[in-house]
Amino acid sequence: MSGHSKWSQIKRQKSVTDAARSRVFSRYARLISLESKKANGILSAPGLSVVISRAKAANMPKENIERAIAKGTSKDSGELLRVVYEAYGPGGVAIMIDALTDNKNRTTQEIKHLLVLHGVELSSPGAASWAFNKKGEDYLPNEPLTDVSGEDEEKLCAILEALDEYEDVQQVFTNARGYEDTGD
Repeated sequence: MSGHSKWSQIKRQKSVTDAARSRVFSRYARLISLESKKANGILSAPGLSVVISRAKAANMPKENIERAIAKGTSKDSGELLRVVYEAYGPGGVAIMIDALTDNKNRTTQEIKHLLVLHGVELSSPGAASWAFNKKGEDYLPNEPLTDVSGEDEEKLCAILEALDEYEDVQQVFTNARGYEDTGD
């Protein structure tokens, strides 16, 4: 009966779900810090209250939310920048990457490296944005592509998963049918 420990199965499943929750919580913590800095810690500010309600909907603990608000309003907090990267993926799919970072140069190089590992190059600003309309914080595709073939679809999934793993990336938008928004 070796290898049939119920605890080892539970431990493995728990580590996977905890890692996913941690990624979501760290993204919301960055957004809350950014919005609390903009709002000077005023909880009734529209941007901050929306992000807090979204974090609560994702079951983010109250202590983490309060810590993120305090971090955003403290004088020692670093400047967080919102950066948008553009690329073209397999099959000519336009990709918009929305990131929140404290070091733009580091994030640019790491995203460029992630994309090159998957055979995609970072495009210049404006190269892929024509395929999207900006609505609030989101980018909606003007007209989604109809088909992404089997091999291209696998490559696109791999790219989106790699970008999702990177903690500075907030959301990824594509104009491929079925992949319009991969965030939160």
